[in-house]
Amino acid sequence: MTRLYVVTGAASGIGAATYKLLEDRGKDVIGVDIHNSDINVDLSTAEGRKAGVAAVIKESKGKIDAVIACAGLATPSPKTVSVNFFGVTEFLEGLLPTLTESSSARVAITSSMASLMPNSPALVEAMLNDNENSALSIAQGLCDEGDVRAALIYGSTKRALSRWVRRECIKPYWAGAGIPLNAVGPGIVETPMVADMIATEEARAAIDAMVPMPLHHYMKPIQVAYLLAWLTSKENTHTTGQTIYIDGGSDAALRGDNIWSA
Repeated sequence: MTRLYVVTGAASGIGAATYKLLEDRGKDVIGVDIHNSDINVDLSTAEGRKAGVAAVIKESKGKIDAVIACAGLATPSPKTVSVNFFGVTEFLEGLLPTLTESSSARVAITSSMASLMPNSPALVEAMLNDNENSALSIAQGLCDEGDVRAALIYGSTKRALSRWVRRECIKPYWAGAGIPLNAVGPGIVETPMVADMIATEEARAAIDAMVPMPLHHYMKPIQVAYLLAWLTSKENTHTTGQTIYIDGGSDAALRGDNIWSA
C-alpha cells in the first residue's frame, strides 16, 4: 500500500519541496499550512493545532504513516515560539495515537543550525516544560529588551526542538511503538524566509561569518527534502533522537572535531 505522509509548512520553502518530492515518488501526501494547502490552519494557536489534528485524521481516514513538520517562522517575536515549538510538539502529540496504528510510522522535524547558536536558557526550559504562557512571556521580555535579545528567540525555539526530539525519542510511546523521531538542522537554505538575509553582498558576508558552509555553500530546499524523505522512509529503522546537520560543513567548521564531553 502507498504510504501516507503529512507535511506541515507545505505551502513554501522546505515543506513545499518535500511535499512535491513525495508526490513525485508516488506517495499520498496531505499538506498543512496557514494558507494555500490541503488543510489550512493556524498552528500558532492551541485551537488551530487541535483543528489541524482533527482535519488530518479525517482527511487521512485514520491512516498516517509519517509526519514531516516543517512549519516555522524566523521573526523575532513571541509568535515564533508558538509556531516553531508548540505548533510542532502539540501537533505531533495529537497525531501520535493515529501514527501508532501504522506498522512503519516515522516522524521528522525541521530544526536548524541555529540550534547551536546563542539562545535564552530560560526560554528553552519554558518550552521544554510545556509552558506556553511562560514561554510567550519570556519571549516578549526579550523583545522588550531590544533587537539583540529578541534575536535569541529563533535559535531558542530550534534548540528546544532538538532537545525535545532527543528527550522524547526513547519514550515508550515513540521508541516503544517503533517510531523513529528525528530532526534535521539545515544551514542556509534559499527560501523566502531567508531572502533578506542573503539579498546583498554585505548581508551574505555577515551570514557567512555566522554560518560558514565550505561544502557547496547555500542549499536549495530540495536538498533538505531528500534527507527528510529518507528519515521518514521504511528504510530508516534505527536512526532516532538525532538532529542531523545538513549544513555544508557549518557544524564542523564552528565546533571543530571534538564535541564529545570528557
